[in-house]
Amino acid sequence: MRKLFFLAASFAIGMIASAQQKADEVIKINFDKYDFGKIKQGTPVITYFTVTNISNKPVVIENAYAGCGCTTPEVSKAPIAPNGTTKVKVGYNAASMGHFDKDVTLKLAGVQEPKIIKITGEVMEANAFTAYSKSDEYKKMQKEKASKEAREMKDAKKAAKKSKNSVTNTK
Repeated sequence: MRKLFFLAASFAIGMIASAQQKADEVIKINFDKYDFGKIKQGTPVITYFTVTNISNKPVVIENAYAGCGCTTPEVSKAPIAPNGTTKVKVGYNAASMGHFDKDVTLKLAGVQEPKIIKITGEVMEANAFTAYSKSDEYKKMQKEKASKEAREMKDAKKAAKKSKNSVTNTK
């Protein structure tokens, strides 16, 4: 009898564990890693990750946290409707010189496996950054960054319009 009970309990636990969702099954993020490129020491930088709910139920980001105080994520705890989006703001204080590669963990309510997003870049001493900012490489990077941000804004507007239309069509 004990063996039968143990076998049934093991089976039930295995089924529950296999039913756990992963973050990638309920949300999509516009990019998993953001590269700030070269930045000036002491000048904080910020980026925004767009999180889209790809499930058919509301999703809540319970917590967003980083491994150190130099990286500060901020997120709304309001539910994200199906096909809806929210922004995760991630700041980096740029206090220490050199390359950085930081993780931000997003914990979703009811989802066992969190989602990890990353920021990276290189902090330069002020005089070195001033010289770099006058280079063709820097100007090209800034132009590409502006173009990418414009595309993302356009895509976000399309997604919002599509989401609005799908809500209107279901009423």
